[in-house]
Amino acid sequence: MKFAFLTDPLSGFKIHKDSTFVMMREAAQRGHEIYAFGPDQMALDGGEVLAQVSRIHLTGDAKEWYRADAAQVHSLQSFDAVLQRKDPPFDMEYIYATYLLELAEQHGARVFNKPAAIRNHNEKLSIAQFSQFTTPTLVTRDEQRIRAFHQLHRDIILKPLDGMGGAGIFRIREDGMNLGSVIETLTVDGSRTIMVQRYIPDIVNGDKRILLIGGKVVPFALARIPQNGEVRGNLAAGGLGVAQELTTRDLEIAQTLAPILAQRGLLLVGLDVIGSCLTEVNVTSPTCFQEIMQQKGFDVAAMFIDALETAVATSV
Repeated sequence: MKFAFLTDPLSGFKIHKDSTFVMMREAAQRGHEIYAFGPDQMALDGGEVLAQVSRIHLTGDAKEWYRADAAQVHSLQSFDAVLQRKDPPFDMEYIYATYLLELAEQHGARVFNKPAAIRNHNEKLSIAQFSQFTTPTLVTRDEQRIRAFHQLHRDIILKPLDGMGGAGIFRIREDGMNLGSVIETLTVDGSRTIMVQRYIPDIVNGDKRILLIGGKVVPFALARIPQNGEVRGNLAAGGLGVAQELTTRDLEIAQTLAPILAQRGLLLVGLDVIGSCLTEVNVTSPTCFQEIMQQKGFDVAAMFIDALETAVATSV
């Protein structure tokens, strides 16, 4: 098969931890052809979605890890699968890319995750569809509502709806110190909607990433444990990643969401769970494959390519 990866520049990959890299490696080891392109290389021309795409050859070298053939113009439907692996920010350019991918689907391209499903599942707001698993949550731009929420819950987390890697997350404790400043900053003086949640003390034990692949649950999570007084466990914010078996509650959440999200066209999902609470539903470019593989020996990449091969075969 021929798999085309829509990614950030390959030159920026950290292959010792990058999940897209091990997807590529597993696919190549099975004899599939690997291609790559960026969103800036897509175009709608004459009613057809085209892209400047390079075939990628993996070298096995830790530094010069790939060799790219000269880019050629391809229609996206000429590939067996197009994998959307572009990281946020989820800005208008990201949305425009999903529109182009959706047009390509209409001409026969098979895109994973489905672009409409990515658009429809804001990674923060999607938890509201599964409120039985969430901590008390407020979504608003209104300062008085936020202050009332703080008065009720006393210890809260505030975060932007379009952030990633823990960027822009603030904790306000009972004394309310700097609450006004944080509200002004995150809402840009009331012009942007944000999420506010009751603080979950279990964050000290880690923000768990649980992977769903093809409607099935990966049996290990990566608990990202805050370090050095941080409230954020994200690896990008310096969290320590510790792979562990899923708890009974983790399984309850994951097994409830897995078939629902798969039915919506989401082949790969990363759930974030703190304690017993679902905090995010990540659908853009979920990660943590390598940490789980290295610490627990479970081949997440093989499970993913198995699911991808099945999805392609059943969509023909």
